[in-house]
Amino acid sequence: MNEIVLAPAERQLELLRAGQVSVTELAEAHIRQIERLNPDLNVFADYDAERVRAQARHLDAATEPRGALHGLPVTIKSSIATAGYRCEIGSLLHKDEIPAEDAVVVGRLRAAGALILGTTNCPEFLMAYESANLLHGRVRNPWDLERSPGGSSGGESAAIAAGLSAGGLGSDSGGSVRVPAHFTGICSLKPTPGRIPGRGHLPPCVGPFSILGAIGPLARTMGDVQLLFRTLAGQDPGDPVSPPVALRTPSLDELRACKVGYFEDDGLVPVTDETRSAVRAAAQALRETGFRVEPFRPRALEQLRKIWWTFFVQCGAMFYEPEIRGRRDRLSPIFAEFLSIAEAAGPLTATELLNAWAELDLLRSRVLAEMKEFPVLLCPVASIPAFRHDERTWSVEGQSVSYLDAVRYTQWFNALAAPAAVVPVGKSPEGLPIGVQVVARPFQDETALAVAACVDAAFGYCPPPIALI
Repeated sequence: MNEIVLAPAERQLELLRAGQVSVTELAEAHIRQIERLNPDLNVFADYDAERVRAQARHLDAATEPRGALHGLPVTIKSSIATAGYRCEIGSLLHKDEIPAEDAVVVGRLRAAGALILGTTNCPEFLMAYESANLLHGRVRNPWDLERSPGGSSGGESAAIAAGLSAGGLGSDSGGSVRVPAHFTGICSLKPTPGRIPGRGHLPPCVGPFSILGAIGPLARTMGDVQLLFRTLAGQDPGDPVSPPVALRTPSLDELRACKVGYFEDDGLVPVTDETRSAVRAAAQALRETGFRVEPFRPRALEQLRKIWWTFFVQCGAMFYEPEIRGRRDRLSPIFAEFLSIAEAAGPLTATELLNAWAELDLLRSRVLAEMKEFPVLLCPVASIPAFRHDERTWSVEGQSVSYLDAVRYTQWFNALAAPAAVVPVGKSPEGLPIGVQVVARPFQDETALAVAACVDAAFGYCPPPIALI
């Protein structure tokens, strides 16, 4: 029973449907893995083994038709409202807050029969690429406890990578499901905003964050990510940015008709040799599957990144200011660091904000025009693999690379509102995972997922040694 926790979610569901394992037995296997590894990893914001057992017994006894995820143990980032569970966004200012209602996507998880293990740890107010806070402490990477699993969905990615969960939900306004997947060696998708409903995210994805932000699935295989996407996608009539887009299942011939453009760096911030090798290896794997893959890099990436900075950093700080005013002494160092970065950039005037909003639309049009020829992009997730806790600068190809620059490779696609998937492909000299990013045009999520699945078939998940029993 122990190795089952590292099996793909699809395999766990097959065993449940065949009656080879009960929901209670599968839950117990995950409970054992949690009890063994969570003291070191610290992935949970709210977890209670007895609550998990009670859910499992209820699911085993259910007589109604079973949903697509019946009995599958999942976790949910603690910024996504989950009724009855602490969803505190990593902040002392929200200590012990328990939503009365589920986010739309959590309601869909429950309706599909998923077994909710708990909510997962994240940085305070989600504004960091490292998951630590004063409320629940620091999350550690299962590949190296001295390193970060990334942020802001770091607790979620570490749980899935180490077999504490079969899959789950994170959220992403600047790489927050993709960087953690890259750092921990799993798969993820930042969908087009609204394809998976965002209503119930904490804080709400409104204003510029309705473009930047999305709730997205994480799992150990792209097949599992596709399963979660198919189960959870669909218009939410109460969400103004949730589109009435039907699910598609593109054929391999349709996918091969999409020319793939790949680039190893953005021409400004270098990446490690192993990251370059991972991108080239993924490109070659697609060629061997019949894709046309050619070098290509959109010309407006740096402008997109600057606009992302305006909205995520400067507007993000402005959004939080009313809540934190007079209470800064209770903020965690990692959020104070974000505020110092934002304050160094200075406040936005109304004119600057209006001009940035208009410029964003013009830039998106330019990049989408370029992507007519290359509707799929293949590129790095970050300059570096998982960094050590509190580390903020690195030497890459003889150049000093700073904190937010190292992860710029995800930020462009938040500004573009494009779907972007991550697949583990390579390893660093220290044995740390290195992922690659597969991007498609907005609303072409199924294309990004299917092309990423072709890459995943050539490489795939490897468990961190700590997870093996």
